Amino acid sequence: MTTTTTKSKGPKKTLPLLLLAVPGLLYFIVNSYIPMIGIFIAFKDINYAKGIFRSDWIGFDNFKFLFQTSDAWVMTRNTLLYNTAFIVLGTIVSIIIAILMSELLSKAFAKVFHTSLVLPNLISMVVLSYLVFAFLNADSGFINNSILAPLGLPEINWYSEPKYWPYLLVFIQLWKTAGYGSIVYIAFIAGIDKSIYEAAKIDGAGKLKQIWTITLPLLKPTIVILTLMSIGRIFNSDFGLFYQVPLNSGALYSTTQTIDTYVYRALMQVNDIGMSAAAGLYQSLVGFILVMLANAIVKKVNADNALF
Repeated sequence: MTTTTTKSKGPKKTLPLLLLAVPGLLYFIVNSYIPMIGIFIAFKDINYAKGIFRSDWIGFDNFKFLFQTSDAWVMTRNTLLYNTAFIVLGTIVSIIIAILMSELLSKAFAKVFHTSLVLPNLISMVVLSYLVFAFLNADSGFINNSILAPLGLPEINWYSEPKYWPYLLVFIQLWKTAGYGSIVYIAFIAGIDKSIYEAAKIDGAGKLKQIWTITLPLLKPTIVILTLMSIGRIFNSDFGLFYQVPLNSGALYSTTQTIDTYVYRALMQVNDIGMSAAAGLYQSLVGFILVMLANAIVKKVNADNALF
């Protein structure tokens, strides 16, 4: 009798949860799974007169433009190095912010501070590019006129000097996303049993010791999962960050050119959606392989921390 009752109540209990998941499932089906049907476009020479389905098959010719250019190494290097820096530094800064926010005694102040940190994530890259320009403009920028000039230092033409932009882009990305990225860590830290900290305090552990021996070890599974998910996008870049913020300056291509910006510039001239589809498929496949490899390594070290 008990077993039958439990089984009959099962669907009733899970139905509300399934209904809550419907919007998310629809989002992924419409935006992630249905577009997979168009993968075949990457292997066709699209002729609008013939239509997508009747256009000629050309094999892997659309992939050649990514690798036969002299910029192939530069854009691949930049994409990988920038995203690696974003993942590593972004994770570290987000964890530091989360720990600092969790240590604030006043919850009201914590909410105000965290809101101010999340706010940059809501700013459009177009707006952000103008804010950066206000600081870096060679003629009337804040840095040249209000910092370098009073110190007697020579002015810098920021939009013609590639050597500064790796640091600038990493800083801008961290400023924009670190606060938003700390939300997950703050939520996890808030769920840690406070009695663990109290026991550690009784044993004589200070705040730093508690963070090192309790908070960080308990955060490890969350850090691993979020890192694995980020690795899947390591061959994709924020188009606005690398195109809008440097103002598409040709002098900066050596340090701002990524796969996404190169494809955009190339397609603006060639106007071939087959090449665009090929670039997207290439990025997705490499990301998938990297996620599988990273997950396999994590699973070998500690199966409990693996994504699947």
